[in-house]
Amino acid sequence: MKVIGLTGGIGTGKSAAAQILQELGAAVIDADKVAHELYAPGTSGWEAVVGAFGREILDPQGRIDRKRLAAIVFNDRQARERLERIMHPLITEEIQRRIEALRTRGTSHVVVEAALLIEAGWHSLVDEVWLLTAPPEIVHHRLKELRGMEPGDIAARQSAQLTDEARRMFAHRVIENAGTLSELREQLAAALASDC
Repeated sequence: MKVIGLTGGIGTGKSAAAQILQELGAAVIDADKVAHELYAPGTSGWEAVVGAFGREILDPQGRIDRKRLAAIVFNDRQARERLERIMHPLITEEIQRRIEALRTRGTSHVVVEAALLIEAGWHSLVDEVWLLTAPPEIVHHRLKELRGMEPGDIAARQSAQLTDEARRMFAHRVIENAGTLSELREQLAAALASDC
């Protein structure tokens, strides 16, 4: 089984790439979705995060409001580091558990999609790191037009992540996502085929 870590900065198209890889037959573990599950009320993640950041991060149903939490952690480095100290070990354990479950099923390719693959040390769980990149003007357009993000929010998110230059030091493969989805699909299909 080959485990691929798919990473890249915000707005580079990781989710689209992961969806394409899944359509091409890979099993996908989305670290963001894993984190979301670990934030569920009643979990140890929920208890620790609410203990660290207070009940004001909760929505009326008692769930962690990720937008409220993001507003805190993406504007305060110490708050972000506190959240990472709580969540990264929990996420690491769950990603490892899912990889092993897929291995026992005989899955050929597993993709771990994670913006913070390198920062969180999850690259040590994978066989190869695939880095998705896109020119800054395309990233800004995607984030502004498709997600409705303001320039200040974009800058805060980007400053919380490694640069592409830093990520390249860990990457086994760099995929430039500056074109259409069909062009991205062609690149990913070729990369997956060369891995078989």
